[in-house]
Amino acid sequence: MSDQAKNGFFSGLQQNLDTLREQGLYKPERVLASRQGAEVVAEDGRKLINMCANNYLGLSGDLQTQQASIEATEKYGYGLSSVRFICGTQTVHKQLEKALSDFLGTEDTILYAAAFDANGGVFEPLFDENDAIISDALNHASIIDGIRLCKAGRYRYAHNDMADLEAQLQAATAAGKRHKVIVTDGVFSMDGTIAQLDKICDLADKYGALTMIDECHASGFMGKTGRGTHEHHNVIGRIDIITGTLGKALGGAMGGFTSARKEVIDTLRQKSRPYLFSNTLAPSIAGASLSVLERLSKSTELRDRLHENTAFFRAGIERIGFTIKPGTHPVVPVMLFEAPVAQKFASRMYELGVLLSGFFYPVVPMGQARVRVQLSAAHTREQLETVLKAFEQAGRELGILKN
Repeated sequence: MSDQAKNGFFSGLQQNLDTLREQGLYKPERVLASRQGAEVVAEDGRKLINMCANNYLGLSGDLQTQQASIEATEKYGYGLSSVRFICGTQTVHKQLEKALSDFLGTEDTILYAAAFDANGGVFEPLFDENDAIISDALNHASIIDGIRLCKAGRYRYAHNDMADLEAQLQAATAAGKRHKVIVTDGVFSMDGTIAQLDKICDLADKYGALTMIDECHASGFMGKTGRGTHEHHNVIGRIDIITGTLGKALGGAMGGFTSARKEVIDTLRQKSRPYLFSNTLAPSIAGASLSVLERLSKSTELRDRLHENTAFFRAGIERIGFTIKPGTHPVVPVMLFEAPVAQKFASRMYELGVLLSGFFYPVVPMGQARVRVQLSAAHTREQLETVLKAFEQAGRELGILKN
């Protein structure tokens, strides 16, 4: 390639980046100089109450979790330099897979380097052009990408719309599709909406379909003992495939999984490309995640505290006068509607000592800009009261709250 052609390539990239900045869509990285937690220290030394982490149970910076990771490293080493099927499987990986299966109420589990890999590697080995995948319109990007890698027929139903889901099931049946699978996020991360799994399972039974849920924003704290949205809706045993992450509530480092019947998991071990061609999960993460599951199986203390914090914050933010998406999930979208307002609001909250992120088109629909608050079991009541006061102050300063 000539220098002129190379320069044209790089200048084109720079123009695209400049356009993102002009449109307010460029995503800068915030650098933390501390461990993750309810309070963090920014690179400039500023202390901030963190309201935008997926650290639902407060375990990311937890000392007990850290110690379990250290002990696993001391026993199993730093890494394995191998994929699982060659020489990359240790006892701690098999123990974690069994613990996840027991926790979720399934037969077997397979580990991945990330939940994105779990969703990216689940469809192609299991379904082909004779089958149909029926997917919620707002499913996570990893599900969308995974479906694109598969030759199965693609059917999309309007978000959380059971009438449209039934129409798509009827269309797939009329097309003579062999196997049908309904795929949905258990919890949708932008709105905190909980999928109607009880109704989805009823429709699956009616039309002979399989069910699959992504539990990234549910495992560890949804349901009365934290098993997930299938426990929340009392459909344990009716969900055929569960994918999830170890990188949010269950410790917060990285790693993903798929959990299902043994035939499904064995097939994925043989044919799922992200599993076959990626290094095994670090033993430090496997050991820490195993410790987290043991802890959550013994007590619902962290799960209960998270939901108490969620109820307190949701009531407080509505009392102040902000509009939020209704629900009970610890994802609380505070609606600001216009992108510039969301950006200014997040910046002002940073100045007031609260770390938040603004979300706007194309991440959410036009005119639906918001800041997304995420509660944690690690938040103290004093911290949440401080955050609510900051919301009220910023809201009045920016003219969002009129009274």
